[in-house]
Amino acid sequence: MDATSEAESPRGIKRKADDQADGASSGPRRIQALDPNVVNKIAAGEIIIAPVHALKELVENAVDAGSTMLEVLVKDGGLKLLQITDNGFGIDKEDLPILCERFTTSKLQKFEDLESIATYGFRGEALASISHIAHLTVTTRTKESESAWRAYYEAGKLAPTKPGQGTDPKRVAGRQGTQITVEDLFYNVPTRRRAFRSTSEEYNKIVDMIGRYAVHCSHVAFACKKHGESSASISVQASASTVDRIRHVYGGAVASELLPFETEDSRWGFKARGWATNANFSMKRTTLLLFINGRSVESTNIRKALDETYSVFLPKNSHPFVYLSLEIDPQRVDVNVHPTKREVNFLNEDEISRAICEHISSKLAEVDTSRTFSTQTLLPTGASSRGNNNTSGPVPTPKSASSITASQKRTPARPYENNLVRTDTNMRKITSMFAPSGPTIVHMSPSTPGSASERDGAHATDGDATRTRHRPSGAMDYEVVDREATINWLKSVRELKEAVVDNSNAELTDIFKSYSFVGVVDERRRLSAIQSGVKLYLVDYGRACFELFYQMGLNDFGNFGVIRFSPPLELRKLLRMAFYHERGEYNEDEENDDPHADEAVNAVASQLIERRQMLQEYFSLEVTPTGELLSIPLLIKGYTPPLAKLPQFLLRLGPRVRWNEEKGCFDTLLRELASFYVPEKLPFVNEERQRHRQQQATQKGKGKARNESGSLDDDGNEEDEDIRARRAHVQHAVEHVFFPAFKTRLICTTSLMQAGLIEVANLKGLYRVFERC
Repeated sequence: MDATSEAESPRGIKRKADDQADGASSGPRRIQALDPNVVNKIAAGEIIIAPVHALKELVENAVDAGSTMLEVLVKDGGLKLLQITDNGFGIDKEDLPILCERFTTSKLQKFEDLESIATYGFRGEALASISHIAHLTVTTRTKESESAWRAYYEAGKLAPTKPGQGTDPKRVAGRQGTQITVEDLFYNVPTRRRAFRSTSEEYNKIVDMIGRYAVHCSHVAFACKKHGESSASISVQASASTVDRIRHVYGGAVASELLPFETEDSRWGFKARGWATNANFSMKRTTLLLFINGRSVESTNIRKALDETYSVFLPKNSHPFVYLSLEIDPQRVDVNVHPTKREVNFLNEDEISRAICEHISSKLAEVDTSRTFSTQTLLPTGASSRGNNNTSGPVPTPKSASSITASQKRTPARPYENNLVRTDTNMRKITSMFAPSGPTIVHMSPSTPGSASERDGAHATDGDATRTRHRPSGAMDYEVVDREATINWLKSVRELKEAVVDNSNAELTDIFKSYSFVGVVDERRRLSAIQSGVKLYLVDYGRACFELFYQMGLNDFGNFGVIRFSPPLELRKLLRMAFYHERGEYNEDEENDDPHADEAVNAVASQLIERRQMLQEYFSLEVTPTGELLSIPLLIKGYTPPLAKLPQFLLRLGPRVRWNEEKGCFDTLLRELASFYVPEKLPFVNEERQRHRQQQATQKGKGKARNESGSLDDDGNEEDEDIRARRAHVQHAVEHVFFPAFKTRLICTTSLMQAGLIEVANLKGLYRVFERC
């Protein structure tokens, strides 16, 4: 290579891409400061890596603000919407202009404060970072403020709601606390947004993070759910204990095998407490909930030490569940070592890990005698048992020889019949032993609720009056409405929920969690049979349904479905119908003129019309100002409430609801709604036919012969079909709707234990009786 070529291509210098494009070198570039917007986006990318990191910062800020209740709403894995609402101290209006500027915080003033930091957040970068990569809205109210204030932020500064409007915070209605809404996360960072492949995976990460804090933060209620869904993925009450929190989040299998532990050592300056699973429980991966000075962190060294400790007690490839809360002298901990605060450094990490693991190992050794194993007996082969005659050992007796026959080696030992437990719901049910009652026909009637047949409880159909439509097969079509779920912050509703939990019965709850449905026994008395273990019970499913619908009303408060009437029903006509039905004087052919009836009907109608906005917002019960009933709440899918009870339900809302107090109003109204939804008592078909014949004969004697139903012949055959259709609907709902809901959604109370359940048989007890015969 000549000198010219060496000058053109010096050794060890890589040519720039633009130099290659221009064909000439432009010389060294000048150093300049980055644009602040670029700096902030780079910082945001280090702190807010995924939606779960943004929500973690918001949860920690809410807990720091003294909140006792946190509700989280997530849409599309947090990329579309992240909303967290708390009831903490709130933010002063004067602090809102600098709320989302970088390094603004109320928890740190000088660098030395890091040595004794006792809060989750301290750098003041979370909200600033979020505002640079998302649309941020803050609604807050302090205890001293007369109203709430709402502010919008963009790139760390206050922004107008709409173009042309001012940027100052707006006065709005709201409760004490703060609600932070993050929308369109990473909207201006398309590369980062495209990196998220699955919104469900991001939501699972959020649920895992919320679950960790729900276990650790005692006296704080947590709720997390997807946008548009009525049920929450995580729902933990503030009064729940640590074990109950673990049960709600990680399941009963973990909670039932937990061991408490607590240790400390002044030499290393730490205190440790927590819960760990014993040797009877194992999982595929180690689940470690590690909190150091209240901060959720990760530690590879502590995780490895725990795995080594449990390897002595668990089989291969089995791992434990451990919740560990570690309190270390703040001067020994450096919290500012990771952008997302996921890791911390502390002195004597190996010594502290060893001390904790030794203590857990001693706890496991104490209960080692209670371990359970799945074992299999290895029997000798038939050839070896037959060749024992030629050995010098003892010859087996005929009894021992017969115990290892070939037939018994192939067939497992049959359990004792008095220990048999019904586990297959497809097994024969008690109803299959009854005589067949003929084909079931679903009869659709366009009659208005309150006709003669419905008043007497003969049948109740929705027809064209509701949003649900019956197909010939008996299934239902539902129209899904894209309505945003509301978050309930009413203290009265929360207290009613806590009252249900305080009145719960653990024994009955265990029965309903592990039962097998046997069949409907009596529709008139609303009795069903279930089996739990080797015991047979009779359940008053009417009473159980009342408890279920009341609790569903509390859990879904403000988010009910809708049964819509088309055309609307006349409210006063229904109330008048119920009033005369109570007195046994109603007649469709006569217009009764009774001042007492007018007074009662107008009083109840005025009450419902006056409170129509509250009824529609909280209970989906819509009444027009002119007195037309447009809709009633839908509590559960797959079941049509008995519309024959609709007039009585509306009439009872007047005197039975305590309208003058919030808690009493919600409690009594939900109880009346639950009573309305309880399945009606169905009579036998022949009793119904005889009663109708007597009524027709009585009316013919008065000179007003008329068929009340408008579609019945003299023999009442069509009426029988209506009754059978309603009976089939109720029976299907009892087995496939109510009892599955009992397992998943019912908190069994003491009153239900006393009045709704009775033990009728015990298999072991029956065997002892027959053994004496």
